Amino acid sequence: MKYFIYARKSTEDDDKQILSIQAQLTELQEYSAKEKLEIVDSLCESKTAKEPGRIKFGEMLSRIEEGEADGIISWHPDRLARNSVDGGKVIYMIDKGLIKSLKFPTFWCEPTPQGLFMLQIAFGQSKYYVDNLSQNVARGMRQKIRNGVWPDKAPIGYINNPRTRGIDFDNPQVEKVKKIFELYAGGKYNLCQLEKWCKENDFKSNKGKELSKGRIQDILKNIFYFGLMKYKGEIFQGTHEPIISKKLFDECQEVMKKRGRVHEVRKHNFAFLGLMKCGSCECSITAELQKGHNYYRCTKKKGVCQEKRYLREEKLVEQIKSFLQKVSLSSDDTEKVLSELLKDERKAKEQSFHSVQNLKVGLKEIETKLDKLVDLYLSGGLSTMEYAKKKEKIVLRKATLEEQIKDFTEKGLSWLEPAREFVKQLNQAFIFLDSENFPEMTAFLKTIGSNHSLNSGQFQFSPKKPFQNLALLREATPSNLTCPLWWCHYIICSNFF
Repeated sequence: MKYFIYARKSTEDDDKQILSIQAQLTELQEYSAKEKLEIVDSLCESKTAKEPGRIKFGEMLSRIEEGEADGIISWHPDRLARNSVDGGKVIYMIDKGLIKSLKFPTFWCEPTPQGLFMLQIAFGQSKYYVDNLSQNVARGMRQKIRNGVWPDKAPIGYINNPRTRGIDFDNPQVEKVKKIFELYAGGKYNLCQLEKWCKENDFKSNKGKELSKGRIQDILKNIFYFGLMKYKGEIFQGTHEPIISKKLFDECQEVMKKRGRVHEVRKHNFAFLGLMKCGSCECSITAELQKGHNYYRCTKKKGVCQEKRYLREEKLVEQIKSFLQKVSLSSDDTEKVLSELLKDERKAKEQSFHSVQNLKVGLKEIETKLDKLVDLYLSGGLSTMEYAKKKEKIVLRKATLEEQIKDFTEKGLSWLEPAREFVKQLNQAFIFLDSENFPEMTAFLKTIGSNHSLNSGQFQFSPKKPFQNLALLREATPSNLTCPLWWCHYIICSNFF
């Protein structure tokens, strides 16, 4: 009688697989020699038996059907099958007489009803073990995520700690992860440029692969980086240390959202569609290509329109950049203004602290007065009318102080972030002066204003108040292309404080 030797190991650990299979082969070869069994071939594979479809296993059964061998030697029945399909095939081939003998060093099996019954039990136990293990693993992963620990492979920038079973910083990668968020949020880098940056800075996946645009986008959309986790559609609070702030993450999502809308514009190859309406009839502006140039005009969907002129795209760009000159701030001046804002923040925090402390002292005095008033009323020193009148005055004063404390605590620095964002937008305007990225320019103009219009072949801007004030100031004193530092500070003070 001829036999196939079959050895298998799951794919969980590559190193252990090789050793385990070799160990099985050694034991099975020694067993075959001891039992004086004729071996036709030895078949090995590193693949789980939880599901049917193993190539070597299927090859072995086919060769048995062709008559190359009559039996199988394996370490244990669970090496042959851990699912009902493969187990059923083996039983079926035994029933048909195709497999005449099964040999296991660790399991008794004879081609008798009792032997087949025990074999079926062994296959069933193997399947039960797999199902139970899978359930236990799933339960453990669910509990792990509830405890705030990521149960899977760590994202780029983090590593799995085998000792604590937690997630730690991958220190060489952390700053690079943070940098791509900052670059993208700043609006200067798109996904293609970030892909190039990653190659230049040797920023790769945890497996050492280069990062594609799609992979970079996945990183930018992953809430894991600011401390949350999304697992099977549900969001959990993580215990790992965030790499970025939620604010930076939100800025990236906003940029991504705007660029998504811009992408739709690019399909038509008219970068400034959707930016303006007709100043005469308020219809949408359309565009058309004539003699190699893009022209913008009123759609005239409401009928007759007074707007007869077309605006050539090159002229439109000139008009846009002329406006951007009035509201632009150089990169060096941007850093200076942001530095001044930081000083203002520190000063405001100090003033706010002292103001709150003084208000709290006043509030404590009010509460003491109220207690004394109640005591005086209860002792009969005041009439009900007198008590009510004095109490009303004190309570109203108390409410005023409490509101002032709340305003200082919650709203004292509410102007700061809008002011910083304003300064960054001024710098973005400066960058666009030398840019030909018209879709992003369109998105920027939509951000700093609305209801822009086309009037008599001229682009009419409708910016938000701070930009409008700065543009008017720049028109009054046209000394250079960008606004002076003091102009910027003046506008910030007049619009945000």
